[in-house]
Amino acid sequence: MRRLSTYFAVLFTTAACAVPALAGGPGGAAPGSDSANSAAATGWDKAAAAKYLDDRQAWWQEWPHAQKDHGTVCVSCHTQVPYALARPILREQLGEKTVSDPERAMLDSIEKRVDLGKEAATFYSDAEHGPGKTQEARNAEAVNNALILASYDAASAEADRRDGVQYRTMPAIHRETLKALDAMWALQEQSGPQAGAWIWQNFHFSPWEAPESEYWGAAMAAVATGMTPGHYAGDSAIQPKLTLLRGYLRSHLAAQPLINRVMLLWASSKLPGLMADGERHALAAELAAKQHADGGWSLTDLGQGTWKRHDQTAFDLRSDGYATGLIVLALEETGETSASVNHGLAWLRANQSKVDGRWPAWSVNVKRDPETPVGKFMSDAATGFAVLALESRRPHVGEGAHAGARAALR
Repeated sequence: MRRLSTYFAVLFTTAACAVPALAGGPGGAAPGSDSANSAAATGWDKAAAAKYLDDRQAWWQEWPHAQKDHGTVCVSCHTQVPYALARPILREQLGEKTVSDPERAMLDSIEKRVDLGKEAATFYSDAEHGPGKTQEARNAEAVNNALILASYDAASAEADRRDGVQYRTMPAIHRETLKALDAMWALQEQSGPQAGAWIWQNFHFSPWEAPESEYWGAAMAAVATGMTPGHYAGDSAIQPKLTLLRGYLRSHLAAQPLINRVMLLWASSKLPGLMADGERHALAAELAAKQHADGGWSLTDLGQGTWKRHDQTAFDLRSDGYATGLIVLALEETGETSASVNHGLAWLRANQSKVDGRWPAWSVNVKRDPETPVGKFMSDAATGFAVLALESRRPHVGEGAHAGARAALR
């Protein structure tokens, strides 16, 4: 509990809250008059988005399939990672003075697993799921843990920076975050064709558990490193690891589908040496050409012909919240603002569900009913990244990124 109590002591003793705290639901936010006022002022409903994300996190933590040993829960790329990145932003914007119960449970579970280290069993294993799955699961979890905990430390550091207050008794990086980062680096490949990356979870489920996901994981490790406060990216102890990581991301870039190049674009806003300005501009132009007439993007367009649904059903080709949110975020964070970005933001404002606050997205692997709990996985990711895109126009907090970058993860 130390992480949360310290973080909120900083956030709410130094910053005046513009919006009264909202009560109700697992996250303490419920749509109502404040929600309506917020939506009218900004074009989207922050309270509804917070409630959707909290409700989905609470469901995930109770879902039998997500349970792990020692009373912990799987750290999922589709539901927990976007939730962890987006929820603190919503809390500040809504003026909530207490952390939601699902968020507290998530962080307690992650920190417990970080402290347990290899004593914590992996979600997948060689014995149950085939050769190599234990290593894949351990690696993916290590990167996700580091990303989530680093994002919370970045949020705390930004609260200090914004209010001009120095808290000498509060460490810039928490012990659990450093331990998670150390665990991540310990699992990085040091030689061979994958040197600099992490052997990643692969069940041929795109975009997070497929052959191309190895690159996605490496880009997320770069994001985690770049956003960690305290000049962490400049630490001499990790420079050999960073050299390998940059080398991998640069040397494998040409072979990547468009979705991974977008991830690298976002990572380049956090960590220098990943993309040149000319490469960013060229990618921005390529993305503008893929933008739909309605202002959104479709995830199906970002696989560049490499994806095919396992059940042989046709893709849903409509614009979706995950592709649109991620692309807008990456373009904003690297300073590639344009009419294309503004059009994408307009799509996000216009396409939030009036019923439950989520943004739509659909699986590229199988056709699922989007109203079922499992069918909402892509909407979980879409909602998290839509929030990040809509709230990304903020002061820069990452200490390693290039001068034009802005950090969305607060």
